[in-house]
Amino acid sequence: TPESLADESVVELSLRPQRLGEFIGQGKVKEALRIYLDAALARKEPLDHTLLFGPPGLGKTTLAEIIARDPVRTALPSAAGITLTPDRLMKS
Repeated sequence: TPESLADESVVELSLRPQRLGEFIGQGKVKEALRIYLDAALARKEPLDHTLLFGPPGLGKTTLAEIIARDPVRTALPSAAGITLTPDRLMKS
């Protein structure tokens, strides 16, 4: 059905990789992200801005969620069409 079922979102989340090492494909992107994350961790600084772009189905949302779970993260997830205004940033 086009409507999501109650348990569907829980199952979907359990299928997504939780760590960069579990993410399949996008080898060059994963290597660059690993360097980026490790460098931030070594500097003990949060990540700078990160923009993931491309056509649907490449794993941008999954990679963003993996980055958000990383220990050096101070991620504020956003998506195309969503404007993060100062009042929305304060609520996060």
